[in-house]
Amino acid sequence: MLLFIAHDPGVRLRDIAAGTGITGRTAYSIVTDLTEARYVVKHKDGRRDRYQIQAHLPLPETGSRERTIGEILALLTGADDEATA
Repeated sequence: MLLFIAHDPGVRLRDIAAGTGITGRTAYSIVTDLTEARYVVKHKDGRRDRYQIQAHLPLPETGSRERTIGEILALLTGADDEATA
């Protein structure tokens, strides 16, 4: 989910669902969980939602060094941490 949102903050839930092979209801549930955990902030843009990843937040229960969401996304996308934030 985070990768889809990182690539397109205006991505539709049905596009996430189609791209990941899950149902739209499951995509909605996962994005809702991410917003409730404050890893993603949802903004209304007309009739559509736009999402903003809170890249500065640490991942839950990491090992000895806290890694942020932005660091992990940067590794997965090949971008630097500044671009992901």
